[in-house]
Amino acid sequence: MADILHEFPINAPVARVFEGITTPAGLDQWWTQFSSGEPGPGAEYALGFGPEYDWDARVTRYVPNEEFELELVEAMDEWLGTRVGFRLTEAGDHTQVSFWHSGWKEATPHFRTSSYCWAMYLRILRCYLETGETVPYEERLDA
Repeated sequence: MADILHEFPINAPVARVFEGITTPAGLDQWWTQFSSGEPGPGAEYALGFGPEYDWDARVTRYVPNEEFELELVEAMDEWLGTRVGFRLTEAGDHTQVSFWHSGWKEATPHFRTSSYCWAMYLRILRCYLETGETVPYEERLDA
């Protein structure tokens, strides 16, 4: 098994960060092209990434303002069954974010590309929450 792990600060209150990673309105600003779902234990999310990439996920961890995790239940083969999660810790004037994308069967070339892409998306999340800056979906991996 292989896991993608990132650790970084966001200069925003923990409640704002939690909203940005759990609500469709927040997710659509930095990750998805479109999404739907209600944050809560066992909730289902639709995650849209363009034609042929309409995926589904289920909430497997939900602790308000602390933890959120989605298990991909409909996705491309390498992502199927993997888990994307966040642990948030208030740290003075910022929120410390621990991110994981766990459960990969092996460290394939797509795994390595996804690790890079996650770093890019998480940078966009941070900019969005700190400054309100948004990046059009089609330009996110070039930002």
